[in-house]
Amino acid sequence: MSTKTVFTTGEAAKICKVSQQTIIRCFDNGTLKGFRVPGSRFRRIPRDQLYAFMKDNGIPTDALESGKRKVLIVDDDEELVELLSDVFAKDGRFDIRTANNGFDAGMLVREFRPDLVILDVMLPDINGKEVCQRVRSDESLEAVKIICISGMVEQDKIAELREAGANDFMHKPFNVDRLLDRACDLLEIERGVMS
Repeated sequence: MSTKTVFTTGEAAKICKVSQQTIIRCFDNGTLKGFRVPGSRFRRIPRDQLYAFMKDNGIPTDALESGKRKVLIVDDDEELVELLSDVFAKDGRFDIRTANNGFDAGMLVREFRPDLVILDVMLPDINGKEVCQRVRSDESLEAVKIICISGMVEQDKIAELREAGANDFMHKPFNVDRLLDRACDLLEIERGVMS
């Protein structure tokens, strides 16, 4: 699902859970900013204006955010975190948070409720297997996908991670674009739109 940048009044009404008439009225009286399609009477509402309108009116913005998939990147290697964040951000379909230890990762998984966790197995304070088990022990997080990354190569360790709940595993160093492809596959969205 791509993140739309402009909405019709009907789409905006659905997202805000109000009637289309309400949206049209707010558009016409200027409380909801937008523009008319040149040469027609069709109203269009840019995403940022719709977001501002929802914030101003206390409408939960979850429905608008849901176009983006949430990704939590957990690694104590700051350069790698930055690199991965950049790649996912460039794609434009992801909302990214990062953590550099297992403790923060645990907190963020609960608060941020990511769709996908990219998890370094060797964290300074807790190992990736434990993070997997914690995520999997919380029923409300059962839809979370986990890709483990690590420089370790023992097959039995990888099997243990899968048993603990990891959906996928990639050896470091890896091709970042391939990681993005796998992330898209797990989230069942089209592979990178950026070539």
